[in-house]
Amino acid sequence: MFEILAAAASADAPPAWIQWLPIIGMILIFWFLIIRPQMKRQKEHQQKIEAIKKGDQVVTAGGLVGKVHKVDDTYVELDIAQGVRVKAVKSTIGDIIPPGGSAAND
Repeated sequence: MFEILAAAASADAPPAWIQWLPIIGMILIFWFLIIRPQMKRQKEHQQKIEAIKKGDQVVTAGGLVGKVHKVDDTYVELDIAQGVRVKAVKSTIGDIIPPGGSAAND
């Protein structure tokens, strides 16, 4: 009886790298389904922010809609009403509204 158990225990075990396959598979799934698309959206948003120019109509992350009056490296001045001008941090611009249309997220 002990000989059978000893023979079964001495059978070849699968290689150690096979135990890592599920973990590597989960990392790849997270990369392609979550991390990579988020990085792509972030890069597209950064390109939009860099392309802002005077006269564009934008929506801030806080929901303010305004027309760009002045742009510098860090800030954007927005006209949100007649005679009302606010200064916003450039990175808080959520989207650029195309002329005669509505925001892409509407």
